[in-house]
Amino acid sequence: MADMLPSDSGYNKKYEYQMFIRVINKSDNTLPEYQTAEAAGMDMYAFLEEDKTIKPMERILIPTGIYVEIPDGFEGQIRPRSGLAYKHGITILNAPGTIDSDYRGEIKVLLINLSQEDFTIKNGDRIAQLVIAPFVKVAWEEVSILQDTFRGEKGYGSTGV
Repeated sequence: MADMLPSDSGYNKKYEYQMFIRVINKSDNTLPEYQTAEAAGMDMYAFLEEDKTIKPMERILIPTGIYVEIPDGFEGQIRPRSGLAYKHGITILNAPGTIDSDYRGEIKVLLINLSQEDFTIKNGDRIAQLVIAPFVKVAWEEVSILQDTFRGEKGYGSTGV
């Protein structure tokens, strides 16, 4: 189970607890970090020996040099950076990417260039956000009917224009 810090630990007193997660950093970049006190995601940095250029509609796996030990009951979510998406058309192909608690390999980010121009990534560039989130495991209960609701089976676009 993850160690927890009391709210007087100094980082963000607004929240009661903060979680410690064991990490190995094999890169020459800083650890993933929050850019503001109330940010949900920590910026992840590219760990590259040489610049990588992503051509339009090309996908590329970018290493980060970061290895984590996420506690059971939590996942790491790799999400796009809004500025890269808006300004350059660079996003994450499998967003959000999931890092399971039993994964111990390097975190790599699968980027795609949806723009019409080449985009170059350099070592240390912020390429994604990491969010640590709890999840619930379920057990299926097979039934022959489901409870009815107002919406029922109405799907795509059924609640408005």
